[in-house]
Amino acid sequence: QVQLVESGGGLVQPGGSLRLSCAASRIDFSIYDVGWYRQASGKQREVVATITSGGSTWFADSVKGRFTMSRDNAKNTVYMEMNGLKPEDTAVYYCNLKFLTVVYWGQGTQVTVSS
Repeated sequence: QVQLVESGGGLVQPGGSLRLSCAASRIDFSIYDVGWYRQASGKQREVVATITSGGSTWFADSVKGRFTMSRDNAKNTVYMEMNGLKPEDTAVYYCNLKFLTVVYWGQGTQVTVSS
């Protein structure tokens, strides 16, 4: 059974940084495109950033210039470095793996930006 485990969330002050990780197991990780999504309380889930199997990245305008994303296929892990965090970045962050019609979701990790 495929497992996705997100980690790295927590409480951080505005302007601070966090690095989220998404580790996959029991899967040919390298063929999957990976996305980070977030869902704030009372709002719809939205895509934040994506990285293709080839390593190309895309970022939502709201995080462009502040977030970066990378993958280590040898470790079956994707990372998202979040800098300059703002209170509006507060949400549960989810990892998503997609290959053709196959989609997997992680359980989410809470990120709270507050002073």
